[in-house]
Order: sequence, then structure tokens, then C-alpha cells
Amino acid sequence: MNGPASIVSPLATGNGAHVVHSLLSRSLPGYRVAGFRPVWSLVPPVLPLFSPVGRDVDVVHTTADYGTSFRSRRASLVVTLHNYVLDPFMREHSSFAQNVFYQTGLRRLYRRAIRAADVVTAVSEFTARLALDDLGLERDVEVIPNGVDEQTFSPRPKPDGPVRVLFSGNLTRRKGAQWLPAIADRLRDDVTVVYTKGLQTSGRLPEHPRLESVGSVPYERMPEVYNSAHLLLMPTVREGMPLAVLEAMACGLPVVASDCSSLPELVEEGQGGHLCPVGDVEAFADRVNALAADTGERERMGAFNRARILRDFTRDQMVARYARVLESVRSSP
Repeated sequence: MNGPASIVSPLATGNGAHVVHSLLSRSLPGYRVAGFRPVWSLVPPVLPLFSPVGRDVDVVHTTADYGTSFRSRRASLVVTLHNYVLDPFMREHSSFAQNVFYQTGLRRLYRRAIRAADVVTAVSEFTARLALDDLGLERDVEVIPNGVDEQTFSPRPKPDGPVRVLFSGNLTRRKGAQWLPAIADRLRDDVTVVYTKGLQTSGRLPEHPRLESVGSVPYERMPEVYNSAHLLLMPTVREGMPLAVLEAMACGLPVVASDCSSLPELVEEGQGGHLCPVGDVEAFADRVNALAADTGERERMGAFNRARILRDFTRDQMVARYARVLESVRSSP
């Protein structure tokens, strides 16, 4: 088959998966993202009406949530697991409505998509293992970690004065936003937690002298936001392969994060930051305070993280691995 493949990526907007697939669309000839409003993902059968695949498509690349909605006899199907939240551990960190949807329709859709896909990829070793184990499935999964544009997200001189700690993400229980006020209570007076609203959040946290909202930040302005901070705080419950951590590391920030899910695959304890037990606000505050008091340690860890990104998590590394996968399914008989 001559010429670039025609690859369509139908998926919901306003999340990390959309950012990653958009990076692919800017780097791979013939790759385009067909985005739709997240609300339509609750009704998978109607999705092809909003993101039609078309007859000339060689490969459909989407997520397991609605992979089978875009299954076509004419096109190969590549499903990427960007995160997994259907296991029992996540029930207490999800709403009642989410749990009902997860354990009924969504669980069935995940199984069908993973079975039907020509290739399944996952963004972390943790996500691949958890999804297969929890769904009781056996099949090969290729792990392709998310990559970051290391030229756009690059270190700049950090501001003088009080220490600014960045929380970047949706203000949800899954991201650990509920613990931010308690962590802030325990921080030094010269430390401020600056938080964004993320891609899907409209609210804000309670007023607090050491919490500062910067609202919803356009993605193109995020390098500026990272470089206006001194370290990243990620008290999350579950992550597939968090872009906020990758982008912060690329900007030369140390990271204080939860010791869970895929985060140990990114944050090297004592080298690039610290990992704390999930929900342990004392541990998070202690680690943040220690780094706030030690400029040299912050700089050492930030440099370590920048080097780690350049070695293992660049955009070009990610794109090359997806290109091989997409070409392999396109070439299969």
C-alpha cells in the first residue's frame, strides 16, 4: 500500500488522551483527530454520528471506552488504554453515578474493545497489567509511554521570592483535590499552592491563605505556568501516565506525588522528587516544606527530571513507537 495511511482518532475532547492524540496528528502524515463533546461518550452507539470514520480510513485509533463504536470491516482498530478506573479500589473515589456506569455499560465496552482490537497499547506498565487482570483478559499489550514536547516544555529561570507549588489538574477526588486544603494548612507561611481548574472543572477550592487559583489555563500557556512554579504537587489516586508530571519534569521541576499507579514509573524517589502514601496529608506537607526550604535540592531534582524526560519520554520517541504500531496494522493482511 503506497502513500501515507489514513488514520482517524475519534475521541472526547478536554482530557489528556486528546492532547496525546493531537500531538500524534501534528507529527504523523494522514493522522487526524475527530473530537466530540465528552457528554456524547455516555451514549456510545450515537458516537459515529458526531465523529464519522469515513470509507477511506485505514486505521481507527481510539480508546477502550468506545472503541467498538468505531469498529469497521474496512479499517484496523488500535485501542489505547490511557487510564483504568473500573477496579474495586476506585469505587470509593468515584461518584455513585460513575460507579453505576463503570460496573454496567463501561466494563462491558472495555472488554469488547480490547478483544476486538487488532492491537492494544497502554501508556504505562501499571495500566496494562491492571486492566487485563481486572477484566480477566489475556492478550498482548504494547506499552507506549506518553511523551512530551521537550522544546515547548523546557526549563526557564524560576521566580525569586516565596515558593510556589503547582497543582495542575481537574479539581476531582480522583486527582486528590479534596486534600489540598489540609495540605495547605500544614505548609510554611512562605509557601503557596497555585492550582488550575484543569480541562473539565468549573469550580474552585475553599478560600485559604495558602491556596491561589489561576483558573482555566489554555494549554499553550502551560509552559509559562510550570516555569512560574518551584515544584509540582500531585496527590492523586489514579493515573495512567500523567501529562502534568511529564510536563513539569520537562520544565525542570521536582515532583511530590502519590506513591500509586504509574507514578513510580515516572518519579524516582529521592532523585526526581518524593512519593507519599495516598491521602497522607502530613507526608505531603512535610515533603513540600523540606523542598521549599532547600533551593539546591529543588534544582538538583529538577535537573534530574529534565534529563529523564530527554532520555525516556520525548514526543519523538512516543511518535516513533505509535508510527510502527499503526503501520504494522495497516500492512497486515
